[in-house]
Amino acid sequence: MEHVDHVLIVDDDREIRELVGNYLIKNGLRTTVVADGRQMRAFLEANQVDLIVLDIMMPGDDGLLLCRELRAGKHKATPVLMLTARSDETDRIIGLEMGADDYLAKPFAARELLARIDAVLRRTRMLPPNFVVSESGRMLKFGRWRLDTTARHLLDEDDTLVSLSGAEYRLLRVFLDHPQRVLSRDQLLNLTQGRDADIFDRSIDLLVSRVRQRLLDDAREPLYLKTVRNEGYVFTFAVEMLEEQA
Repeated sequence: MEHVDHVLIVDDDREIRELVGNYLIKNGLRTTVVADGRQMRAFLEANQVDLIVLDIMMPGDDGLLLCRELRAGKHKATPVLMLTARSDETDRIIGLEMGADDYLAKPFAARELLARIDAVLRRTRMLPPNFVVSESGRMLKFGRWRLDTTARHLLDEDDTLVSLSGAEYRLLRVFLDHPQRVLSRDQLLNLTQGRDADIFDRSIDLLVSRVRQRLLDDAREPLYLKTVRNEGYVFTFAVEMLEEQA
């Protein structure tokens, strides 16, 4: 049976929930709507979803808190698209810092939300452009770390697992595919988000910061991801493909 993407909408505005939910269903998505964090947690306890649309401005636990909670739990790899009623960048920056994959400002057209959902799902499931991955291996080794390209998580030298969000994985894969080469922010945006991405350059800086945290890399004296002033970033380690054990 063909998989139908399941989207969970978390918004305290009943009209938005119903309008968006009905529109997504009409366009071929399976949709569940809930009003707050409590209902979201209850639903996710028993169900898996492909993407979560999360409103920031909600009474009680707001979307930023809920996004941080998702990223710390078993749904850390589930893409999150945040809705904000504000036009300034503050909520967007904080949302990306919390681990959101994209954002959309209210008011918005349902058609644009659908397009962004499709783009996030597509990015989550596809490798960045021009990647060539050997079929004989699924582990990339660098320094004390290994990246499992099947499960999309990190393993340290003690085999401790570090989960990655979809955006974190894509960015790290870009660096591992282009080690010891300076990549500009525009190049990183194109490789991780696609050329048509409507997202500001600061998002790459935030994403680099998150990947550094996953690698336990000191931002003041980074070992793996170095900043090249006025140019971009460079991944300094050589990368080795490990063959899959039989």
